[in-house]
Amino acid sequence: MEVAFSPYLLLVPVAYLIGSVPFGLVVSRIMGGVDPRSVGSGNIGATNVRRSAGKSAGLITLALDLFKGFAPVYVAWYLGAGSFVISLVGFGAVIGHVFPVFTRFRGGKGVATACGVFAAISPAATGLVVLSFVLVVLFKRYVSLGSIIGTALMPVFLSLLPGTKQYTLLGVAVAAVVIFRHRGNIKRLAAGVENKI
Repeated sequence: MEVAFSPYLLLVPVAYLIGSVPFGLVVSRIMGGVDPRSVGSGNIGATNVRRSAGKSAGLITLALDLFKGFAPVYVAWYLGAGSFVISLVGFGAVIGHVFPVFTRFRGGKGVATACGVFAAISPAATGLVVLSFVLVVLFKRYVSLGSIIGTALMPVFLSLLPGTKQYTLLGVAVAAVVIFRHRGNIKRLAAGVENKI
């Protein structure tokens, strides 16, 4: 039995390469900050770029990291790819950010890029996750805890909202990656030594 190759699958490696673009590193250098890999958590995500190059650099990095998750998924949807390919594209973008080929596979924690991916798939689920994140951060003062809880809730919201159940597995896979990347934060939270905002 022959299985037809979908040309849409070519979007998956493209999404990975887009996700691999180290915007945090680029922005930090342009704005005169130190290499974010040499400070704080050592990753190139928006939170650590804020530490290395300031608030503006962190916000710009956040916007660009959101975009590199949103854009490939939106293009896949616009071109008519099915939910399976869209899920692979979204996962590819997140994996690209977490394990970028351009920086020897040392990237960020995937939260912003994942948020961009799911914003393209389900603005409603993403809005609920962002609300959950904000509430956790307001009451507990831990960005990492808000990120972990928000990410863990994404597959729950996707499974409950109409029209997005087919993306639940993507939500689980992305949550697993993001939570794995936060394993150090989880240890510090358990020990009571995690930094608060």
